[in-house]
Amino acid sequence: MHYDRPMRSLAFLPIAPALLLAACGPNDTDPGPGGVTVAEARALDEAAEMIEQRRLPPEALAEPSASPADGDTPGPQATGEQ
Repeated sequence: MHYDRPMRSLAFLPIAPALLLAACGPNDTDPGPGGVTVAEARALDEAAEMIEQRRLPPEALAEPSASPADGDTPGPQATGEQ
């Protein structure tokens, strides 16, 4: 069977919407994992990566002094109260 040129080009018309929709990604306001939007999940992932890349300086890991500073009040565990 021989189709003329205009008829062949119309054969792709029913497939075009499916191809166009397949190219669409998730919208930023679509629900994402954990009950947050896609944009919020992306922002949380970026923040977590920034925190993981940051390293503490060695002096930040030094052990704190054993005695509390003046003016600090002890919590309920230190006084024996419940």
